Amino acid sequence: MSILTEKYGFKELEPSALVEKDFNPFKKIDKEWFLVTAGDENGWNTMTASWGFAGIMWGRQTFTTVIRPQRHTKVFIDKADTFTICFFDESERKALAFCGSHSGRDCNKAEETGLVPVFTDGTTAFEQAKLVLVCEKAYVQQMNAESFINKDICEANYASGDFHYQYIGVIKKVYVK
Repeated sequence: MSILTEKYGFKELEPSALVEKDFNPFKKIDKEWFLVTAGDENGWNTMTASWGFAGIMWGRQTFTTVIRPQRHTKVFIDKADTFTICFFDESERKALAFCGSHSGRDCNKAEETGLVPVFTDGTTAFEQAKLVLVCEKAYVQQMNAESFINKDICEANYASGDFHYQYIGVIKKVYVK
């Protein structure tokens, strides 16, 4: 049993239950944002994201997040086997804005925002989350200029050449509050 269910009032669901929960990735990812977090009680970092994908890959429920090479969270996700995707309600918007505009190299995001890290399933989630996806890292690849068919997208988003790394994670556990 997870500390999320024992202590923090989450209910564990099968990943396939996201369909019944009306999980709308367009709304969740683009409008509500999320925190992608990796690491454990020995060290972790989180960052806000609003780009990602949720769907079926290899016959499994998966979530794909993208991280630029200069982001501090990349160090943690590269070392880890698992990461979390945490969604919150609107009351945490200020905390998410902070986590997206400040580096964990320079501050303690939990102390600055009041977000409470919870160490579970070999990774880190947050007490205030309403939905937690625990993902097992399955695939990593850096995007590159040569793969863009629409060069306008590349020019508009990667003028500095800091192409995102995409991390596809198999959703192993789902926790809802």
